Amino acid sequence: MTAPPWLWVVFTLLAATAQTFRNATQRSLTDRLGTVGATHIRFLFGLPFGLVFLLVVVVVTGDLVAPTIGALAWTVVGALTQIGATALMLAAMRERSFVVTIAYTKTEPVQVALFAVVFLGEHISALATTAVLVATAGVLVLSWPSRAAREAFSWRPALLGVASAALFALAAVGFRGGILALGTPNYVAAATETLAVSLTVQTILLSAWLMLRRPDELRAVLIAWRPSLPAGFLGAFASEMWFLAFALQAAAPVRTLGLVEILVAGLVSRRLFAQAPGPRDVIGMALVVAGVALLFNG
Repeated sequence: MTAPPWLWVVFTLLAATAQTFRNATQRSLTDRLGTVGATHIRFLFGLPFGLVFLLVVVVVTGDLVAPTIGALAWTVVGALTQIGATALMLAAMRERSFVVTIAYTKTEPVQVALFAVVFLGEHISALATTAVLVATAGVLVLSWPSRAAREAFSWRPALLGVASAALFALAAVGFRGGILALGTPNYVAAATETLAVSLTVQTILLSAWLMLRRPDELRAVLIAWRPSLPAGFLGAFASEMWFLAFALQAAAPVRTLGLVEILVAGLVSRRLFAQAPGPRDVIGMALVVAGVALLFNG
């Protein structure tokens, strides 16, 4: 199955937009369900939609690939790191505004480059090094306390957001690896099957953990099924779009283009949470975006 060379751009823009609204819905449920409970709704209520997507693909194309051990391993790595990334992101949102937390998580492409240096021994150019410094400066600006609000300085929100970005980076690598390991020319089937497997793994693991450790929280999640269904659908749809983009393009360009989510998050934050980012936040987000843009031009 061939695709136009620009199609991954469409998938990425759809994914970034849907993900922003999914994050907003999850964020609004965090106080009610707790961080783990709000994380779980993304998977528990996304799984039915993921299975429906897979059923539609099988009916329309007739393709269903038997997953290899390699594909399963990559997908499980992506699933586990995505759980951790989502939980850390929601925890950060409880301490800083929605849009600023999203900006923290958008340091993800920078961290991919750092992982390559640390674990693979790859050297980056002077321009790429400058990009890392610019993006890091943006994170520092975002995390610096506001005089007007007289906040006590805390690194916690910044560290939570940056750690979330690191796990999201590993998840992107894992999911792309799982899609490619299936070895099928039908990129739609490969992406959708990988999504269904990852959601199944995530739902089973988090449901079991909550059942054993926090049964009251699991009960609260099930009771809140009405407001959770939209988050589940948006999460499944966003992931489907990300996976389709990963099937057509390397993770780095996809995640770089996904930085448009920061702009969408700014609009959502103003509309839903009455959180208008101040001048310092705008400067910090601009530095993060500039750093990531420089990184992939280096």
